[in-house]
This record gives sequence, structure tokens and C-alpha cells, in this order.
Amino acid sequence: MLQSLASSSCVRLMQNHKSTWYFASLLLGYVLYLVFGAIIFSSVELPYEDLLRQELRALKQRFLQENECLSEERLERFLKKALDASNYGVSILNNASINWNWDFTSSLFFASTVLSTTGYGHTAPLSDGGKAFCIIYSAIGIPFTLLFLTAAVQRIMVFSTRRPISYVHRQWGLSKAVVGVAHAVVLSFLAICFFLLIPAAVFSALEDNWNFLDSFYFCFISLSTIGLGDYVPGEAANQNYRELYKMGITVYLILGLIVMLVVLETFCELQQLKQLRKMFYLKKEKQKDRIAILEHDQLSFSSVSKAAASSN
Repeated sequence: MLQSLASSSCVRLMQNHKSTWYFASLLLGYVLYLVFGAIIFSSVELPYEDLLRQELRALKQRFLQENECLSEERLERFLKKALDASNYGVSILNNASINWNWDFTSSLFFASTVLSTTGYGHTAPLSDGGKAFCIIYSAIGIPFTLLFLTAAVQRIMVFSTRRPISYVHRQWGLSKAVVGVAHAVVLSFLAICFFLLIPAAVFSALEDNWNFLDSFYFCFISLSTIGLGDYVPGEAANQNYRELYKMGITVYLILGLIVMLVVLETFCELQQLKQLRKMFYLKKEKQKDRIAILEHDQLSFSSVSKAAASSN
């Protein structure tokens, strides 16, 4: 008897807090996914890091042996200064001295990466005034960018998603859920072709040291606003039409970000995903005051109706 009561109370408790249990399972799955990624990255990249460290130590020791007049301390100071400058996008190499990081096109490219929260990190403000302006510019510009992207995506969704789905549903009589899934798949395929695969082929042809995988990696990291900064186009010393190239990359990043948001919003409007999201959301509860007002209005209406009926 007690066991049956306990089991029924547990079942009732789980049913009343179903969304909480779903959210707890979602949180656990997210943490496990983070741990899984950390394990894979560590196991794959750690041997390469160790090999690179060994090569650098060997080169350093060989350089000191060939230049006995140079002490290790002086070499360390020089390397530290060079690495600090490299973190700000300034290189001491002769083939990189002809490219400026803060001409107009490079500054425009930097502004687009800041406002889109991509942030490659290959270039950063050097002066205190530049850092202060970057804070103010980002604080105003990022919400402005979100407003612009939201308005643009909302307008594009009408012509790219809602009207085509409604047209197919009316003309062929297919279910909106089925048409929505097929449309989302086709739209994502077109976005991958025109904003990932084709640009990757273009970048692999224009950049000397990039293969197709490196170019595709750059396109995906950029359009997903991850922006690791290990690959940045237009930084080669012998880059032809560098200003025009940088301008084109800026336009590509903005258009690609809008297209990715359109695809994401298209998937979010699917009925299947809406049902899935509802599993983890808290249900909206009616306010007690509103219920009391409605009951009071119903009582008042019924009393008025009775009075009118008796007078008739």
C-alpha cells in the first residue's frame, strides 16, 4: 500500500514538473557534450602541440649554437617583443611590412568583424583611445547590428520561406509540416553551396597557402561567428587588389551571416522543432488576479441578465 502510494506520488510529481526534468536532462546532455569535445580536442591536438614545441626548442638551441655571441636572455627579450607585436597584427617580417592593418579597407573589415561579434583577433587597437572607442562603438553597434539583422531576416523570411510554403500547401494540398521540412532542407543545401562550398573554392584559388579544407574551415568559422582568427584572408604580401578583395570579403561576411540566420529561423519555425522546444520551456500560468477579474465579470453579467429577464 505504501509502495503504491509512493510510486503514484512520484509519478504525479514528475508529471507536474515535466519541463523541469526535461531541462535538467538537457543541461546534463550539454555538459556531457562539452566534456566530450574537450576529450576529443585534447587527444587530437595535444600530440601536435608537443611536436611543435620540440621543433621550436630545437631551432632555438641550434640558433644559439650558431650565434654564440648572442645570449639566451637577449633572444628571449627579442622574441617576446616580436610575439607581443604579432598579437596586435604587426609583423617584423619583410614580406609583411607592406600591408597596413589600419588603412580604410582593413579598418572596415575590422569594424564588420566587431559588430558581427566574429572577432578574428588578428588585429586589435594599439592606443588607449582606440580601445576606448572600440568599447563605445561596440556597445552601440552590436545592438544596432542585431536590430538590422532581425529586420532583414524578418523581411527575407516572408519571400524565402512563408510564401513558398503557403503556395505549395494551397496548390498541391500537402501538409505544411511536410512542406516546411522539405523547404528547410532545400534552403540549407542552397546556402551551403553558395555560401560555403563555392566561396571555399574561391578562397583556395586566391589564397596561396590555403587548400579547400582550410578555406571551407574559414567560411564556416566566420559565418558561425566563432572567428578563431587562425585563417584571415587578404593578409598575404603579394595579394593583388587587396583593397577590393577586403571589401568583397566584408560584403560576403554580412550577406552570409544574414543567409545563415534565415536558414536557422526557417528551421526554428518547423512544427517539429516548436514541439521540441516546448518540452524544455516553463508553461505560462494565468495570473490569479486576472482569473478573479474574469470570474467577477461573469458574475456581473449573469446578475444583469437575470435582472433584465425578471423585468421582462
